Amino acid sequence: MCDKELQVIPVKKNKRGEVIRSKRKRLVINIYKKKKANEPHILYKQLIKELMNETGIGKNSIERIISAYNSNKPISSPTMKRSRPKIFDVVDDFYKNAIRQKVHSFWFNRNPPTLDKIVNSVSEDNSLATLKRTTMYNLLKDLNYVYTKRKRSSALSEGEDLVIWRRNYLRSIKKLREEGRPLYYLGETWCNEYSQKLWIDNTIKLNGNSFKTKLTTGASNSTRKSKDYIIIVHIGSREGFVKGGLQCFEFKSNRSDYQKEMNGDKFLEWFKTILPLLSDNAIIIMDNAPYHNMKTEQIPVSSWKKENIMKWLQEKNIQVDNSHVKAELLNLVQKHKAAYDKYAVDELAKAENKIVLRIPQYHHELNPIELIWSIVKEYVKNKNITFKLDDLKQYLLEGIKSVTVEDWRNAEDYTINEEAKFWEIDNIIDDFMDDEHSCIFNAETSDSSSDCSDDNF
Repeated sequence: MCDKELQVIPVKKNKRGEVIRSKRKRLVINIYKKKKANEPHILYKQLIKELMNETGIGKNSIERIISAYNSNKPISSPTMKRSRPKIFDVVDDFYKNAIRQKVHSFWFNRNPPTLDKIVNSVSEDNSLATLKRTTMYNLLKDLNYVYTKRKRSSALSEGEDLVIWRRNYLRSIKKLREEGRPLYYLGETWCNEYSQKLWIDNTIKLNGNSFKTKLTTGASNSTRKSKDYIIIVHIGSREGFVKGGLQCFEFKSNRSDYQKEMNGDKFLEWFKTILPLLSDNAIIIMDNAPYHNMKTEQIPVSSWKKENIMKWLQEKNIQVDNSHVKAELLNLVQKHKAAYDKYAVDELAKAENKIVLRIPQYHHELNPIELIWSIVKEYVKNKNITFKLDDLKQYLLEGIKSVTVEDWRNAEDYTINEEAKFWEIDNIIDDFMDDEHSCIFNAETSDSSSDCSDDNF
């Protein structure tokens, strides 16, 4: 007989909120019946305790299972409701950018866009996935588009917040160029070892010496899936990529999760290393990705406990005491938050005598590095025949080195031209709105019986 003591493996506890299926329910009931048969006088509390220890299931769940059994209810697994993701969360930023470009192209041609016009335009574009009318309606609504009624016709226009953001950006970048400030463009992209087969560039493409604004959403129907991805982060200017600015991150995940992988801490760590490499008084232009917007500190909100809000205010030398109720404390936060509600990258740049400027959402053509990525990806796609990650890294380095100063200058010149178009489009829309009194309403709250309704939507 073996002298070794038998190892006892502890029962794995059921996680809070974890679904208990019919198989485990039957296990609970069988143990319950056996204990009742062997110990008919066992106390209920003791019985429940022993069942918890032997099954790893919590008290409330054990009691519900036994109650259902004693009531002769059938044993079954709970119905799992499938949460359907919103279209806004399914499509990528490049698709959203392409839809906004479609809307703007109609305005630029003095042809007020409507929902049907956008749906038809997308369906005729082989580079874009076709959406149903209702789905497109919801996507446009989530992109902050509003529907404008004019006489018997309607048109799509952007919400005021985005228009103001874009106008402020265009004014700022124009002024900074006139001042001769050095401008650097920052961006990220991803790739994997099957890029030759999977890549349909999610960027503005280069065709000969001219730039196109044709965007795609990638090969969603590919049967080959790679778990190994590389995130590339870099920064450049009219003088080319900044030497020493390249950073690559490897990760095993899904392509759609790369923004989760590229978190604020990783980005900040890289950002600190590139600041000394940039010219003094530089402007760093980047998009509005979540990891670019990590705050220096959290600002109290209504979900905070009262004591924590009070502590935050006291740390800022703002006089409060126990006589203040939560509503008063939050009101004080609102009055003083502007001095503390800051982005970490902005503060790091400011300490180095540099400024961060953010491009409005879904305006990828305002960042020249998106055009540069297309050159790098095209190089990798043509070279990659081994589909090995180590080879891919080498091709990436070669692709980045292949980008010339002329490429960067062409890219920025294209961007400057796009900025002028945006400036003109906003004025075109204003002229349309001012032609006569218009009624603007949000699609989500519009009433089909009102004078502002639109039979086309």
